[in-house]
Amino acid sequence: MRCLIDERSASWRATVAHAGGAAAVMLGMVYYWFAVADRYAVFLYGHVDRPGDLPAAPFGPITRSRYWMSGFVAAGVIMVLYAAIVGLAAHWMARRGRPFTPPKAAKVWVCAAPILVVGVPAITMTQNRPTLPAHLAAAVTGTAVLGLVLALWPAGWAARRPTDLAWLALDGLGLVPPLLLWRAIELPARGILSAPITWAVVVGSIAGGAVWLGLMTAARARSRRATPAASEVFGAGVTWVVLGVPLAHHLLFTPPAYRYITSAPNVFGFTWQTWISALLVAAALAAGATWCRRR
Repeated sequence: MRCLIDERSASWRATVAHAGGAAAVMLGMVYYWFAVADRYAVFLYGHVDRPGDLPAAPFGPITRSRYWMSGFVAAGVIMVLYAAIVGLAAHWMARRGRPFTPPKAAKVWVCAAPILVVGVPAITMTQNRPTLPAHLAAAVTGTAVLGLVLALWPAGWAARRPTDLAWLALDGLGLVPPLLLWRAIELPARGILSAPITWAVVVGSIAGGAVWLGLMTAARARSRRATPAASEVFGAGVTWVVLGVPLAHHLLFTPPAYRYITSAPNVFGFTWQTWISALLVAAALAAGATWCRRR
């Protein structure tokens, strides 16, 4: 009995350590963006998208979306770092013949979420000028907490099934085009694209995703890899878009002097209906690919 209690105590200590580290990194990034960095660079105050538009204001609709998108960017950093650290630790321990089991993602999230719920508003509502009102601070907190759900799950695969994780990540790439480009359906009404070009983009993104999943199906069959569940393929695609795309944009597709955070419409579209419909399209692709693979 005492041995069992000691094992549980050690497990919870490891969980708290992992959660504390993840939350500390995320809070550090939030503090830098909102308290230290030049907000004109990070959130593009004064930016003009098109000639004739008014400069972006600190509480304009696009700028507000950049605030809460920062939560997803911070979670994206955790996704990459945590999976890499846990995967390397598991490999290092395996070479020495010792087992390594990381804490369950759900337990880590339960311990880390309260830290973010307290820490993110404490930073965003008190630091720098302008400070965020409560509803915007809550939005940043919400995306950070939600993003952490997606950020933690790859680590378990990285520790126990690193090769399967790589294959699943490649599968998920097939859902990125429809998830990211479905928002083009909003553009004709805004005078940005013509209807024929829009539908060419939308249909092309779905066809491109289907072709990629078909190639992955052939590669899995050739390599005799197991077929993942449709929910796993769907989760990989959503994780790519919600965390991977904003992080890649922030680090790789912005000028070094202006590492700004992308706006929500660039990823999700201007309305929630657009994003929900994109998720349904991606779910159908994942389900269809899985159905074909099992036959």
